[in-house]
Amino acid sequence: MKRLNKLMFQKACEEVIGQKLESNGIGTLGEKTVHSVLKNYLAPDPSYHEIKVGRYVVDIYNDHGIIEIQTRSFEKLRKKLESFLGSASLTIVYPIPRTKWIRWINPQNGEVSPPRKSPRTGKPYAIFPELYKIKNYLNHPNLTIKMILMDMEEYRLLDGWSKDRKKGSTRCDRIPTELIDVITIKTARDYQSLIPDSIKEPFSSKDFKIAAGISLSQSQATLNILSHVGAVTKSGKIGNAFLYTRTCLDQDN
Repeated sequence: MKRLNKLMFQKACEEVIGQKLESNGIGTLGEKTVHSVLKNYLAPDPSYHEIKVGRYVVDIYNDHGIIEIQTRSFEKLRKKLESFLGSASLTIVYPIPRTKWIRWINPQNGEVSPPRKSPRTGKPYAIFPELYKIKNYLNHPNLTIKMILMDMEEYRLLDGWSKDRKKGSTRCDRIPTELIDVITIKTARDYQSLIPDSIKEPFSSKDFKIAAGISLSQSQATLNILSHVGAVTKSGKIGNAFLYTRTCLDQDN
């Protein structure tokens, strides 16, 4: 099944990127290439795309319910969640770049640099600062979160304010190259599976930061959400820092 998913993803990449390159060319693909690839991967039949449901147009509406692909802030989802969750299943799909190669575009002559690998590795915890923005909806039984980890190339214009023109530069597009993993979270048990196995209880946000290999702010956002959905329980404090333990869950959670 994993191999089939990767083949379907590759097919979606080839179709979307091929069409856009034919009409626009490298560096002018538009910001929505990742969005378009995921839409075609998740629903190859275009008749399920851009469907009007009530007052809104959704990315996909099929037998699985409503699917919204969100590449930017989750704040924009609040009104849709309020409108849809009472009567329909809704899945939020969030792409995360696992490995990223950067290509720089010279705005003067259009030349594109060879790809250079970013030192950062994307992890599922990247979604938690966004989940905080829709925190009050996360326990709704009709909501599912799907993280799609992928490798990608990112095209940026050399138009920044620093001497090398890279800091403050404009991102032109992100081009998916390979599907790495799909992680679905819906229940407290799903959220709990994201806690590193190596972490010893009770643990603080600093302990979680080290075990997960993420920033402190990302660790704090993650634990805030894990606590909210019932995956961890506050079990005390050391100084001003809360301590957490995994919640003992029954089979339904």
